[in-house]
Formats: sequence, structure tokens, C-alpha cells
Amino acid sequence: MNADLTIAYIGGGSRGWAWTLMSDLAMEESLRGVVRLYDIDRQAAETNARIGNALLPRPDVVGKWRYEVADNLESALRGADFVIASILPGTFAEMASDVHAPEQYGIYQSVGDTTGPGGLVRALRTIPMYEEIARAIRDYCPNAWVINYTNPMALCVRTLYEVFPGIKAIGCCHEVFGTRKLLAAMVRERLGAARTSGAQEEIPGASGATMQDIEVNVLGVNHFTWLDKASYGPLDLFPHYAAFVEEHFESGYEGVESQSWLNSYFASCERVKFDLFRRYGLIAAAGDRHLAEFMPGTMYLRDPATVRSWKFTLTPVSWRIENAEALKQKAARYASGKEPFELKRSGEEGVKLIKALCGLGSFVTNVNLPNRGQIDGLPAESVVETNALFSRDSVRPVHAGRLPPQIEQLVAPHAIAQDIILRAALTRNAWAAFPAFLHDPLMTAGPAEAEALYAQMLKATAKYLPGYAL
Repeated sequence: MNADLTIAYIGGGSRGWAWTLMSDLAMEESLRGVVRLYDIDRQAAETNARIGNALLPRPDVVGKWRYEVADNLESALRGADFVIASILPGTFAEMASDVHAPEQYGIYQSVGDTTGPGGLVRALRTIPMYEEIARAIRDYCPNAWVINYTNPMALCVRTLYEVFPGIKAIGCCHEVFGTRKLLAAMVRERLGAARTSGAQEEIPGASGATMQDIEVNVLGVNHFTWLDKASYGPLDLFPHYAAFVEEHFESGYEGVESQSWLNSYFASCERVKFDLFRRYGLIAAAGDRHLAEFMPGTMYLRDPATVRSWKFTLTPVSWRIENAEALKQKAARYASGKEPFELKRSGEEGVKLIKALCGLGSFVTNVNLPNRGQIDGLPAESVVETNALFSRDSVRPVHAGRLPPQIEQLVAPHAIAQDIILRAALTRNAWAAFPAFLHDPLMTAGPAEAEALYAQMLKATAKYLPGYAL
């Protein structure tokens, strides 16, 4: 059975997620159709269309897709079966302010796109964009499934539902995948036939354990997720993880990453994750760079030396600018045929989700949705991350239970802050979000300094705050 689909891609000039989608679609024989690429950078979308259409005649391509460039949201969305959104809200100039302006007050951020001062200001300029997207989906493809990859994930998804309550939108994030890969590596190391030391029980097949073999229960908000259950078949992994953490805590663990943390702005040694387990008893299920930003600024992000001691990195926006230019040049080489577009399975689940929603199988994975009972103790309608069952035209969140009090007191304030930010953005009153800015765990500056920093950051992003009372 082949599903013939129309996919609208908002942010279709992407040189990250879009290429991932192209490769995964090309390798999936059960899906085919057209992808409409819409981007405010039309040239980038046109380049991606050339790259995508060049795949059609290749003998190694089993998923046949045609790529078109859409002139506007309406032409991209009208009649679409699926909508994918992955955009950069603003430019790197605004992101530079998000990430680096707080540093003059001793506030460091490793990512700056979800929480902290940078995540908040990014949200203020992103929410109006997502209001427009939600209205367009309501008007032109109300029955489409919407897959969001843009950060801040929770507020993007929340905005879609706030504007169009009937929308069928989900937020997808791969951070939990990284933790499942870590647990699989632990199983291979400690329980596989290839183990060389220790008195652990040998489990048949464990030496080949993969992420897909690890079952977990997911609770939290995006990038601040936790696991209270983890298993490999019938085996409870928590006792093994406790021993694994103690073994690797001081030196860290790099068995999952393809690059050393010293040579990558994205790798880590999992020491923040390990420390949170020792302190709170559950497995923190995001990358260290994200987890650190949800905790008090004096813990992991006090200064660059502290960050280095925890063996992860601060990602400067200057690197993102350089990388974007390198990817732009690579896109030109792909489009001209000077460099072959390599097909490889990304490990992302976007295509697998599309297949399940088309009725081609079902599976369970983590997803971001409004809280309608799946996590007890967190505000209703706040966007939370739990497992959900994907099947034909259906996403059913799994009831995940409740976080223990010592962790709920960390997570709940972020869910509450997100609601404050949303209301401020919807009413275009930027200063209504200032309480969330002032009381963010990373905010180590006093009230007067925080107010001055907030005003500075608003001014830096004012171009993307249309209609706001500043």
C-alpha cells in the first residue's frame, strides 16, 4: 500500500530538518506525493526544491516525491494532508542578543531557545508568527496533521491550539532519543556478552541493544523531561543506571556521542544528567545543554569555567552564523550536482509518525501536547511531553502519572511561566512577561539590572515584535 500525500513545509528553505525529511522520505517506499516548500527566503526554498527533485530519477530512491515552491502560506497549505513547521524566528542577530546580551550580567546560556532570558524573548517574537500559521491552517487545511520542530517547542504548540482549538498538532523533539540511546549503550556495556569486567548478569542479546529496545515512561516539559521507568524487556534499568552513574560520574561518559565534547558545540559527557539523577532520583531525559538551563544559574552555568567542569559547552551564535554559511554553500553544491546528496536514515521519527497517522502501522513515542490529564500536578492545557500512541488519524497521549514532589517543584514553575509568556504575547504586552523573566532560575541579576537587561533585549528584537506595547 502506498500513501499519496501532500506535505506543506513551513520553513522549507531549511538546511537541517528539510534535508533530514528529504532523505527519510526518499528511503521510505510506502509514501509518495508532493512537498510544498514555503519560506520567507524563497531562494533557499527553490534550492531545496532542486535538491529534492534531483532525487526522483535516482535508482536508490524508493520514495518518489515532487518538490514545489509555494508563493505564500495559502498556496502551501491549501488541501495539505500534513504540515511540518521548522523555522528560525527572526535572524541570528536577534538570537545573538538572546544568548549573549545576558552575559554582561553574568548570565550564561548554553542554548537560549527554550527557557532563560533568551528563550523568553525568542518566544515573544515566535508566538505572533505561530498565530498566523494557526489561522492559515484553520482556513486552508483544518484536517491536516501538524508536526512542529520549532523552539520554543511548548509555546509554539500551545499557540497553535490557543488560536485554533480544533487543530491536530504535535510537537516532536529528539532529546529523549538521546537518553534512550544512552541507556542502550549502558545495556550493551554492562549486560552484553562483550562486557569484560564486573559481576553483572549477562542478558542474551544485550550486546546488540538499540534505542528501540528501551522502553521508558516520559514526564515533563520539553527539554526538561524525566523518566520514572526504564526497561530492557522485563529488566528494570534503574538499578543498573544507578551503578552506571556512579561508575562514570567523575569522568563522564562519551559512549553515545560521535564527537568528543571538546570538539563539538553539541556533545556532552552526560555529567549534568548524572548529577540530576543523584540529586533527585529520576533519569533526566534531555541533553545536558538543555537541562542546565532549567536549573538555577549557580549550578551548572555560573560561568564558562563551571560549564567546562561539567563537560559541556556554550554554543556561541557566531558559530551558528559560520555554520549557516557553510550549509548554504553545501546547498548550492547539492543543487548544482557538484556534490551528491547522500541518503541516510536520520534516526528521527517524522516519517514514521506520518506512516502511522496514515494507518501504516502504530507505535508509541514521546510527543508534546496540551496537558489534558496525561501528567497529574502540572497545569491543565500547558504543553507537556509524555508518550503517546500513534495510529491511523490518531494520537492518544499515555497517562504518565505524576512527578515526585522534589522534581515537580522544579518543573511546574516553568509550565506556569510559559502561560505568563503566552498571555503577554497574545495581548502584545511584552512587559506582562517580565515577572517570568525576573524569576527565571537563570536570573542571577537584581530587579533593576533585570529590568535594564529586559529593555535592552526587547529593543534588540523590536523588529519582530509588531504591535507590542514595549
